[in-house]
This record gives sequence, structure tokens and C-alpha cells, in this order.
Amino acid sequence: MSVPASTEPASSGYPTIVLFHSVCGLRPAVHAGADRLRAAGHEVIVPDLFGGRTADSVPDGIVIKDEIGKDELLRRAVAAAAPYSDRGLVYAGFSFGGAVAQNLALADDKARGLLLLHGTSDLPEDASAEDLPVQLHVADPDPYEPHDWLNAWYLRMRRAGADVEVFRYAGAGHLFTDPELPDHDAEAAERAWKVALGFLADLPERG
Repeated sequence: MSVPASTEPASSGYPTIVLFHSVCGLRPAVHAGADRLRAAGHEVIVPDLFGGRTADSVPDGIVIKDEIGKDELLRRAVAAAAPYSDRGLVYAGFSFGGAVAQNLALADDKARGLLLLHGTSDLPEDASAEDLPVQLHVADPDPYEPHDWLNAWYLRMRRAGADVEVFRYAGAGHLFTDPELPDHDAEAAERAWKVALGFLADLPERG
């Protein structure tokens, strides 16, 4: 997995971010996103949950995901984040990686925030995310995140205690932040990153 050797806290004062890739794997767009976050002062951990495998489409990526299996992918994600969790991480991810990030953030009472790009995950009825700042950026419409699902997700997140913002991008493709995929929408991607960087800069300390 691609993680830095040091587990010492970043000196910038900004929260450390663990950024999970989409179902297409650790593509250049993920590294580019991490570089944007680093340029803003964050330390960013970028795990490779697929062990170097990538895909050029969501359906092909789903094949890789299913071959590895949900339990193994979650184990890899937890192992990548665990050495840094005492810092109070921001969990972030693209699409499938957003689902991974959400699951880890809701299980970590020290999490400082949750940034979701293109994807969410289901919540158990007893989920607790008291005062957790959450921001979601999603295409409108999105075949993988339909309106009814997102409405239910939002209400469950609010019921769990999270402070949730949702930003929707009309006409964009599902993975609109990846310049090498047909989904790409340059204007939507720039708007999303600008808002996301503001969200990260304003995160309060927790607990």
C-alpha cells in the first residue's frame, strides 16, 4: 500500500487526510487530488486497496472489487488508516472509496471530518456521528447515487448527528473529477475541489 513511512503528526496544523481511490483503482486522478490537498497544507495518505490493479471503467473496476472481496478491502483500509487514527483523521474518498471512508469515519470517534466525492454508503440504524462534519459532492443525476437513495442517506446521516452538506453537479458524469474518464466535467471538478478545500480548512478540532 502507498502510505508514508512516518507516523509523526504533520507540522502544518491542518488535519491529516486518508484518501481512498474509486472502484477504478489508484489512478493518476487520485494522486492529482492528493497533490491538491497537499498544496493546501495537508498531509495525505493514499492507500492502494487494489494492490496496483486499475480499471478504465466502473464496471471493470467492480470486477476487481468483487474479486478481492468486501471484507478484505475493509481490512486493508483499516490497516492503512490505523497508524494515523490518533491524530484525528479526515476520511475522504472517491465513489467506492467514499463508501470506505464513510464506514471508517463512523467507526472512529476521533475522526475530524468526512469528505465524499461521488459516493456514499448505507448506515446502520444505530449509527452515531455526533457533530461529525460531512460534505458530499455528487453528479445530478448519478446512476450510482439516485435521488431517493441520497435523500434517505442524508436523513440517516442527520439522524446520526452528522453536520451534512450536499453539493450536486447537474449534467456531470459519475466520476467527474477524473480527467481521463468519459465522466469528466472540468467545470464541476474545479467547483467541487474549491468547496472541498474550504470545508477542510474550516474543520474544527474534535473531542
